[in-house]
Amino acid sequence: MTETQTETTNPTGVVLTDVAAEKVKALLEQEGRDDLRLRVAVQPGGCSGLRYQLFFDERSLDGDVVQKYDGFEVVVDRMSVPYLAGASIDFADRIDAQGFTIDNPNAGGSCACGDSFH
Repeated sequence: MTETQTETTNPTGVVLTDVAAEKVKALLEQEGRDDLRLRVAVQPGGCSGLRYQLFFDERSLDGDVVQKYDGFEVVVDRMSVPYLAGASIDFADRIDAQGFTIDNPNAGGSCACGDSFH
């Protein structure tokens, strides 16, 4: 599977696979708004101490790092960038996995639900 961006040209540190990028574009089209961007963040919480958040956001926060994709932008706040360096986001629609999945080389471990890490 090819990736839409490479880590060397990716200031957010996050790479979306082609499948994930197409799903984001489709979801944005469903929203019918052209001011939304995919925000990827790391917040305290979850079983393992930190959890991922992916959501559409129209806000621009001080220190945001923006990565342009074909038809949309991915935004990461400056505090989350170090936690997400080299992380890959994919989209799965299988019996064993559904929704966006994150493969993060910075995670020392994760919980069974896969929503949090340390």
